[in-house]
Amino acid sequence: MLNRITLPVTPFMQNCSLVWCSSTNRAALIDPGGETDRLLAAVNERGLILERIILTHGHLDHVGGTGEISAQTGVPVEGPGEQDDYWIDGLPQQVQMFGFEPVPGFTPDRWLKAGDTVSVGEEQLEIYHCPGHTPGHLVLVHEAQRLAFVGDVLFNGGIGRTDFPGGDHQQLLHSINSILLPLGDDIIFVPGHGPESTFGHERLTNPYLR
Repeated sequence: MLNRITLPVTPFMQNCSLVWCSSTNRAALIDPGGETDRLLAAVNERGLILERIILTHGHLDHVGGTGEISAQTGVPVEGPGEQDDYWIDGLPQQVQMFGFEPVPGFTPDRWLKAGDTVSVGEEQLEIYHCPGHTPGHLVLVHEAQRLAFVGDVLFNGGIGRTDFPGGDHQQLLHSINSILLPLGDDIIFVPGHGPESTFGHERLTNPYLR
């Protein structure tokens, strides 16, 4: 079984997910945007073995803690899609733009693409490429538990911004309508910010999908 908790971090209240395999206690941090001490404390107090960091996309509020955690723990960084390399290369500029303290840079150990899988202990996350918010944005799906980690593609009552460099509104709507929603109404998703929802609830009520 894949266990999880959501840890909102930084003034952006970005939903970092700590996920772990109940059989092995092996864990991953999905989108560690900052507050690295708090995230590592959450790993340690549960007696978990952190084995990787997984990134949905390259925006600072989702990757800000990655370099520090990777340097401290030695765990590999997987994701996002290679199309987001310019966001990760441009971390110093992102820090300036958002008025953050400087953060250590990093290079992903493995860029991910549609059809890849990432393991967390004995559990598997399937990778879907869902561009629009950023060109290399990924969504992670745990099929057995009908659970998705969607980053900033889709929110409870909203969709991702497309006014940043590389954003594309029509592409984002295509990603939601043609890739995510067909996976099934029953899928619960953890968005990058705000409360959880299901694909079915958003299909019926989200004003941007009408």
